Amino acid sequence: MSTMPVGGVTPVAGATGGADVVLRNARIHTGAPSRPAATALAVRAGRITAVGDDAEVASHVGSRTRVVDALGRRVVPGLNDSHLHVIRGGLNYVLELRWDGVPSLRQALAMLREQAGRTPKGQWIRVVGGWSAEQFAERRMPTPAELNEAAPDTPVFVLHLYQSAILNRAAVHAAGFTRDTPNPRGGQIVRNRDGRPNGMLLAAPSALILYSTLAAAPTLDAADRKVSTRHFLRELNRFGLTSAVDAAGGFQSFPDNYATVIELARDRELSVRIGYHLFPQTAGQELADLTRWVQSVRPGDGDEWLRLNGAGENLTWAAADFENFSEPRPELGSCEGEFEKAVRLLLEHGWGFRLHATYDETIQRDLAVFEKLASEGHFPGGSRWLFDHAETVTPASLERIAALGGAISVQNRMSFQGQAFTERYGPQAAVHTPPLKEMLACRIPLAAGTDATRVSSYNPWVALHWLVTGRTVGDLALYPPDRLVSRERALELYTRGGARITGEDDVKGVLKEGWYADFTVLSHDFFAVPPQDIAHIEAVLTVVGGRIVYAAAEHEGLDEALPPLSPSWSPVARFGGYQASPLPSAGARQADLLAEAVAEGEQHRQWRVARGLAAPEQPPAALDPCFGP
Repeated sequence: MSTMPVGGVTPVAGATGGADVVLRNARIHTGAPSRPAATALAVRAGRITAVGDDAEVASHVGSRTRVVDALGRRVVPGLNDSHLHVIRGGLNYVLELRWDGVPSLRQALAMLREQAGRTPKGQWIRVVGGWSAEQFAERRMPTPAELNEAAPDTPVFVLHLYQSAILNRAAVHAAGFTRDTPNPRGGQIVRNRDGRPNGMLLAAPSALILYSTLAAAPTLDAADRKVSTRHFLRELNRFGLTSAVDAAGGFQSFPDNYATVIELARDRELSVRIGYHLFPQTAGQELADLTRWVQSVRPGDGDEWLRLNGAGENLTWAAADFENFSEPRPELGSCEGEFEKAVRLLLEHGWGFRLHATYDETIQRDLAVFEKLASEGHFPGGSRWLFDHAETVTPASLERIAALGGAISVQNRMSFQGQAFTERYGPQAAVHTPPLKEMLACRIPLAAGTDATRVSSYNPWVALHWLVTGRTVGDLALYPPDRLVSRERALELYTRGGARITGEDDVKGVLKEGWYADFTVLSHDFFAVPPQDIAHIEAVLTVVGGRIVYAAAEHEGLDEALPPLSPSWSPVARFGGYQASPLPSAGARQADLLAEAVAEGEQHRQWRVARGLAAPEQPPAALDPCFGP
């Protein structure tokens, strides 16, 4: 039994085969139309065995059942990020100083200054994504001079989206940049008047200069990579994440960089279910990589915790565009020949794939290749495929995607880059970026995610805030009310939507009997908090496959132990990950409770009216003639 006092719950006498876990006294949003709400559920062997009210589920309590009292909090299905670089993020998490959620540049620089005193010689301080200058009170990025002042001797690399990086003097030296270093293709080393690098690197528009510079920093050994990944997964559990689709990415080689999650899966130490993709790493060798993979592994290989999902998000480097809205849209060269060979190879071997495509111009070129293959019977077929990002996709392209059986995964990159997009293309273009309403109207399978960790933050509630409010992290309103999605739809895109991408929408994303026992108890009610508070929601309990993988607040101590953070000087050991801040609305918990009580009272009144137990509501008579008609 739980160590928490749970009044009125008694194990069934002589019960055999009781539940492993029973959650009661909850406000459960199941996501299932057949039973959208409940107050209790039971779990056995990693699956949900009962959903109902407390009385209905009480019979599942046995002598060995852990009973958890949700204390009236909101419970939702576990969140599923459909585009998260979870493998790469885990390998580097404990090395990174995260500015996710930091409200001011002053605080960010203070963190940097303190970390400089903790970082040993030979190591770098790296701030790698998850923040935007617009989130800071100062509304600007740090300067190289400020980095030099905060850390005069320790190399500092600060990545700002996929647009730029700021380095201090020590990092410029450690990276090997000199007066004679040429600009790489698609990138720029900003220089002083005398030609020396000044610490600014620009993606113009390719981010390769940013990736390759970061790759020069020291890495972790195998043991610390396991520790780092486990702590990163726990950080994701902190926000209610129970599944993620890894979109692979640059500098993530298979099988070397996948070894850590494979080992953790073998030892049953994953706390997030991962569906992963394979991404050819070397331009000119893509077909050789894909040929080797299709002959050795198949999508679906693995189990419910770690499974191969397909290829991408690049198939050939030449066919991919860039997402740097501070620069003009890149013009792609001739790429259709090799791209067609790659797609044909995958389809002939039953492989699905995903494609990075920011702009409609890229999507149109890809669709032309698919339609050529469709004339040979390859589309629509049995392989799942999708476009990632699709910020400027047009209604005409959406119709073609639907006809070819494709799907779309959208991310909240506009949370962080909406200001840059608006400045370049104008507010009217931003209104339709991405065109979520049109995607839904076309009935294209749609899922939501973040593209963390190097662009957006991994916090899914920041993405849900964007979906519901249409606002950036700097509070710029991008979309009018008629372009927004409801909270219910946004949550569905972040639960069952992600499961659709991996072909698992018959086992997860909904809380019903027989499905995976993946759910989270929230700190605040997603359906009742003021919109500006959505980004501040966290989990107080997260359960994956019946395992309590995260516990806080009233449930602290119920989760599994983690190994100590290593190395000991890790920025995460001092600062943690995402920097939580108070909810903008004062008294939010009290407001939650009041909103819940009002909603429940109205539901109860409607139920009584429907059954003839109460008269339909009449306008109240004025008690004061001053307020009468």
